[in-house]
Amino acid sequence: MSYFSGTVSVAVAVVLAALKLTKNKLSDHTFVFQGAEEAALGVAQLLIMAMAKEGVSHTDAVKKIWMVDSKGLIVKSRGHLNYEKEEFTHDHPQIKTLEEVMQTTKPTALIGKAAIGWVFTEKILKDMASFNERLIIFALSNPTSTGEQSDMGHGIFASGSPLKKVTLADGCTFHPGQGNNACVILGVALGIITCGVRHISDDIFLTAEAIADMVTEEHLAEGRLYPPLGSIREVSFKIAMKIVDYAYEHGIAAWYPEPKDKEAFVLSHVYNSDYDSFTLDSYTWPKEAMKVQDVQLLLHPPPPPLVSSSLREIHKTPPCLAHLLLI
Repeated sequence: MSYFSGTVSVAVAVVLAALKLTKNKLSDHTFVFQGAEEAALGVAQLLIMAMAKEGVSHTDAVKKIWMVDSKGLIVKSRGHLNYEKEEFTHDHPQIKTLEEVMQTTKPTALIGKAAIGWVFTEKILKDMASFNERLIIFALSNPTSTGEQSDMGHGIFASGSPLKKVTLADGCTFHPGQGNNACVILGVALGIITCGVRHISDDIFLTAEAIADMVTEEHLAEGRLYPPLGSIREVSFKIAMKIVDYAYEHGIAAWYPEPKDKEAFVLSHVYNSDYDSFTLDSYTWPKEAMKVQDVQLLLHPPPPPLVSSSLREIHKTPPCLAHLLLI
């Protein structure tokens, strides 16, 4: 599917991480999407694939996903829907506003992918809190100007843009997690290149599970649903390992024979920024050796007279010069 990407995968990752707080399964949730364009449809499709791993049929998974676009709830009575939207239509009366949709469907999770700001009103949040012990709110739209942030207390929150930390009335400080596709795309690329995957199947993007696995209790206590970007190399390695294992298990790898030590195999393809310096070695003389030294010239007395006829001319030269010539 063309709309499967790092953005879609990282959105599913935050949903899977939220399950650590809600303490239940993905199929126990009902999702409402504000926005029904490619990104939202891609997230919905990947959620269906993730629920299939829990044993949920495609038909039952679709029933747990409600899509809202600019014209309201996507239902079967609406016409002129494209194929992708038709898959998520429900046999339900037409509803125009998001507030009415929330009151009618009573979802456990609200996901915004419409790039429209200030849609998640205070009333919507309070309505969700009235029928959810832990409400899940993901405002995943970009850019930052359309991001939304609110003090929801017991809410589980993530954003698509970087947002400031929030200090609640009880003094607790939370750091909203940002759904940056760098968390996924680097690891996916590493895994694909390492084992030579030539056809990227949809299941490749379920490697989002690796991101959720790396979210610790400490991160959750801080309100983070993604591992910090400072651990991007480790996250990318984990994702790449999942892809390599999947590729050899399903016969889509092109690199054979299959490496026995896959971790070492993947690490051998990781770029290492620690390289030898190209600066030429230079050396300095010791300071003592660089000082000016005084040289004394010692003159020896002239040699005794020579009788040899071949040296008669030398006797005519000055003594010192004769001495040097003999030397």
